Amino acid sequence: MSYQVLARKWRPRSFREMVGQGHVLKALINALDSQRLHHAYLFTGTRGVGKTTIARIMAKCLNCEQGVSSTPCGVCSICREIDEGRFVDLIEVDAASKTKVEDTRELLDNVQYMPSRGRYKVYLIDEVHMLSTSSFNALLKTLEEPPPHVKFLLATTDPQKLPPTVLSRCLQFSLKNMPPESIVGHLSHVLASENIPFEEQALWLLGRAADGSMRDAMSLTDQAVSFGEGKVLAEDVRAMLGTLDQGQVFSIASALLAGDAQAMLQAIAELAEQGPDWQGVLAELLGVLHRVAIAQVMPNAIDNGQGDKEQILQLAQAMPAEDTQFYYQVALMGRRDLPLSPDPRDGFEMVMLRMLAFRPASLPGAPSTPLVFNQPKSSEPVMASAPPPAPAQTEPAAPLAPEPIVTAEQSTSPEQPEERPEPAIELDVPPVETTVLDNLPETLEAPPETVNYAEEERELDDEQDIPDYSYLDYVESQSATDSIPEGDLKPHIPPATGLAARWISLCQQLDISGMTANIARNCALIKEEGNTWLLHLDSEQSALFNETQQKRINEAVNTQLGQEIQLQVEIAPLTVETPALDLARKRAQQQLDAVASLEQDPLIQAFKQELGAVFCAESIKPINPI
Repeated sequence: MSYQVLARKWRPRSFREMVGQGHVLKALINALDSQRLHHAYLFTGTRGVGKTTIARIMAKCLNCEQGVSSTPCGVCSICREIDEGRFVDLIEVDAASKTKVEDTRELLDNVQYMPSRGRYKVYLIDEVHMLSTSSFNALLKTLEEPPPHVKFLLATTDPQKLPPTVLSRCLQFSLKNMPPESIVGHLSHVLASENIPFEEQALWLLGRAADGSMRDAMSLTDQAVSFGEGKVLAEDVRAMLGTLDQGQVFSIASALLAGDAQAMLQAIAELAEQGPDWQGVLAELLGVLHRVAIAQVMPNAIDNGQGDKEQILQLAQAMPAEDTQFYYQVALMGRRDLPLSPDPRDGFEMVMLRMLAFRPASLPGAPSTPLVFNQPKSSEPVMASAPPPAPAQTEPAAPLAPEPIVTAEQSTSPEQPEERPEPAIELDVPPVETTVLDNLPETLEAPPETVNYAEEERELDDEQDIPDYSYLDYVESQSATDSIPEGDLKPHIPPATGLAARWISLCQQLDISGMTANIARNCALIKEEGNTWLLHLDSEQSALFNETQQKRINEAVNTQLGQEIQLQVEIAPLTVETPALDLARKRAQQQLDAVASLEQDPLIQAFKQELGAVFCAESIKPINPI
């Protein structure tokens, strides 16, 4: 007997054998069990997700000798003939080779005849989007009102090419791509049943390479079995697919973490000997950084499916969370720009050197030596007779405290001198003289470049002296505090005095920035006992607070005061004013003063009194905002 490939041998023959697509199967099962059957079904989705398979199972459900149900027996003659592809009342049509209108007319000539053996005559048209416009037009009438004994099952990978008249006549089901977890689980079952030894990491490589297609995954598995001489091993699969060894990615990440340009370029040179796809290398690095970011937030969410859990947790402990996000963004933008570089390797090196150039090397606690990753233990292939062993459980690492990302403009190290901002452009605007309303109508109709009004004021006598300004749209005036974000002001907290005022003054002088400065601005000095200071941190601003932030604030305070101060930070509701609340209060008062100054202006009062003018308070901005 000739060999049958795994994709055909393990094609599902019933709905319960299907992997994934639960949203489609639920609707079909309920329709079959309740006998609510439509005359035309359209299955859409990418290659290898089960469109044709579901259509064939549907044909068995409709024609099984046991009756119409969602569970065909699979043993009657009709079920066996459908599985073997020789059932006379299941007409499978490849629309890619039957595009002409004559082919469609010939197909429809037999629609009126009753089925030969089955209960329904089922037309399965694959890649239906390949039909010509004339073929669709010839199909429309029959597709809308077919005979009671006819069912249409259409499948396509490109539903956008179907005419709306066809879509409106069908029940459409969109099949999703298979996630790697589902593919790995199915491959484990298949290889165990086939008595083929395998490694779980190899299955994850195959699952990711399949790109959501179960058929591609089965075909790649067939190829891996041949490549590995009857075994599916991670090393063989990696060589067969040409994928990158994760160890080399972690070597680059270690050099990046240590800021060692020489070690990084050496790792890239060793990688270049394999002739890799540099786009793929950046994709692997992005995948590692993604898993590191997840490990820093939820260490227990990291599985060992890729065999790198221990290395990911080590990297998550050593790399600040902000640096992880920064490196991910640089790599993501570099992957977009890589095709523009003269040479892919040069472009990759520039992306990595860009990470080094902007890394916050001057921050305290930055690692100075490369991180040495523990090598994963080599595992024996899993034999088919036994279930795959569960991955070793590693003690979850606590997520690393986040640190601020420092850009080149913020860095004050000797290698990165601080750039001075460009001076603001000042506009020389001549002051407007205080005027009366004598010449106001002529001014509004044709305003001259400079208007000088007489110093004497007179009253406007009759309505004829007052022009009609009803065509102008005015916005009702609002309170000045409407433009202040809700939550910035806390009226129940009085202005700072004593220790709180001292902390506000000191906070403005500290050499800190970014997230650390934001934490300090939301603290209040509560108690001072010798060299020990107690700070209360606003509980609403405590999400990103950690020991690293406290250490940085403490070091900045010691540097500014020239003495050793021990800070203790407690998260508690505020009772005294913080620097952030002090700034919000002063800005609100400045805004109120600006509005009051305009309201007291004689010209504004004249506009209001004589013309009924109003102004929008939120459009007013102080001249020199705090």
